[in-house]
Amino acid sequence: MIVVMHSGAKKNQIDDVLQRLKKLEFQIHLSEGVERTIIGAIGDKTILNEVAIEAMPGVEKVVPILQPYKLVSREFRHHDSVVRVGELEFGGGQIHVMAGPCAVESSEQLMKTAELVRKSGATVLRGGAFKPRTSPYAFQGLEEDGLKMLAEAREKTGLKIVTEVVDPRTVELVAQYADILQIGARNMQNFFLLKEVSSANKPVVLKRGPSATIEEWLMAAEYIMSGGNYGVILCERGIRTFEPYLRNTLDLSAVPVAKHLSHLPVIVDPSHALGKWRFVTPMARAAIAAGADGLLIEVHPDPASALCDGPQSLTPDNFADLMNEVKKVAEIMGRTI
Repeated sequence: MIVVMHSGAKKNQIDDVLQRLKKLEFQIHLSEGVERTIIGAIGDKTILNEVAIEAMPGVEKVVPILQPYKLVSREFRHHDSVVRVGELEFGGGQIHVMAGPCAVESSEQLMKTAELVRKSGATVLRGGAFKPRTSPYAFQGLEEDGLKMLAEAREKTGLKIVTEVVDPRTVELVAQYADILQIGARNMQNFFLLKEVSSANKPVVLKRGPSATIEEWLMAAEYIMSGGNYGVILCERGIRTFEPYLRNTLDLSAVPVAKHLSHLPVIVDPSHALGKWRFVTPMARAAIAAGADGLLIEVHPDPASALCDGPQSLTPDNFADLMNEVKKVAEIMGRTI
């Protein structure tokens, strides 16, 4: 439930409510907006029936949150959240594009890609150092050496870095190098991992699992936020359906639905959804039209020789064309890239 304070509530009145709720052993989450302060109170709601919180000075009303996700909900925060990554803002007027190879293969491969995607307008470099693969015999990533290469690319290009963390034991290591931590689709309900990144002081891209409902996706975000990390960016990357032609089915309806139910920014990964490079650009256009706050695109200087996900990776020239296309759609939507 949430406690909505009057627009003119004084600091000591807000503090009194916070202290009262803490004594009742509620988990407290404070949201200080421009007009009002909202206090999220997570705990046994029956207690509030016996305590007159609404009668306290400065309190406008007490509102129950009906959804199972509390901090993620629009009831907790009516305005859109903006997740800041340095000078970048996800969820504002500017749409950000994360681009790069599925896996970091070598310093030369990564630097070449980084320079080319930056030139085309990307603001974040993506690249996997730890790769959870379906087959145990597939390339598993360069691990810390790959992280060092990503950090070097950031130094030379100024791009922010997003990379996947796959194990609770490596969260601290990855956080030393990355600007954004990515939770992959396979790990969306790895609750030990979600709890670990909730205490990391890094924004998190949370991918939707291939068989997850929107509610399950938002509940995974709740795990991260309930641990104190409010920097969550939702990522739609396709779900498993009966259609075998594409790798997954890109559920673009999830973008407006998630933005209706939640205040968190939402980005789209058409590369993993489709699995075929030729369809990435049209679906990237559609994602921006649906209201996405960003894109996650796989780009490789030579997709035919990529160690993973070559068929869905764009060449640098194709990526430049994609950026030109999505900029046109963004302009129509009153946004910039």
